Amino acid sequence: MVSASGRGKPSSSASSIVADRSVGYHDLKIDGCALTFGAPTGRLIKSCPFTVGSHRWRIWFYPVSSLPGYVSLYLVLDEIVAKSVTGQVQFSVVLEKRALFFLKKEKKERENLLVGMTRPGGGSVTIRCDVTVFNGFRAAAAAAAPPPKSKSKLAPVPPSELQKHLGDLLQSGRGADVVFELDGGERFPAHRCVLSARSAAVSAELFGAGAKEGDAANGAAGVVRVEGVGAGAFRALLRYAYTDALPEVERGEENWVYADLLAAADRFSSERLKVMCANKLCVGIDAGTVKNTLALAEWHRCNGLKEACLDFLAHPANLRAAIGTHGL
Repeated sequence: MVSASGRGKPSSSASSIVADRSVGYHDLKIDGCALTFGAPTGRLIKSCPFTVGSHRWRIWFYPVSSLPGYVSLYLVLDEIVAKSVTGQVQFSVVLEKRALFFLKKEKKERENLLVGMTRPGGGSVTIRCDVTVFNGFRAAAAAAAPPPKSKSKLAPVPPSELQKHLGDLLQSGRGADVVFELDGGERFPAHRCVLSARSAAVSAELFGAGAKEGDAANGAAGVVRVEGVGAGAFRALLRYAYTDALPEVERGEENWVYADLLAAADRFSSERLKVMCANKLCVGIDAGTVKNTLALAEWHRCNGLKEACLDFLAHPANLRAAIGTHGL
């Protein structure tokens, strides 16, 4: 029978064995004249002493080794010690100011370059000696494992419905305190606070001349007359101001709808809407639309749309088709 004290979760722990080491390096610069092939075999040149891991070291350099065309390098412990020292050494060679150039050379070119360095004034070589001294091993506590994630599932956050709610507010006209009247008599109720918050340029254009300061305070909806804008384009402009989205357009009507909306966006200084309409018109450029689209881009200063039209006409086949369609 298992006791109550043994029914709990087992305890856990971890540790690791790590090497206690010291790391350092020493740079040994050798003038080119020191690499003399005529030097006697076995000639020894010692570096200045340096310290890594509380021990003193030297580099022993033999300009001419027993193998022709080679030099010899050794790392030597330059002190008397009571017990052996374990270490690791790595030598690397860097040609000063010409390291990358040297590495890209072919083998024969590198040999010629090294031969040139043996002459006085022929350059220098820096030998880097990386030293690692192992002082022993020690135990270290391992990092604690992260706690297990909770199995409880968080409820997903529903998507924002702000655009839908504002769109419904515009469509219903609830609380509208301004009415826009177009040339054809169409009227569009809206909300001053929304339009003012969306764009200072739109607010100044729409309320600067025709609005009455006391209308909102008296509960009456002031009338602002808007000239030179079609009903479809103005309706889309208002809906963009409320929802930040382009209107849904039926197939075949995209070109004239986005062209009218681009003109309205340019008039009321809505640069983002202007760019969105221009991008839609870029997609619909063909032999039948390029003439009007190019004129629209020129009139409303849409450089990207203009370049797209010119790129289309740059192809001879497209140019011939446009000339045949419009009689240019």
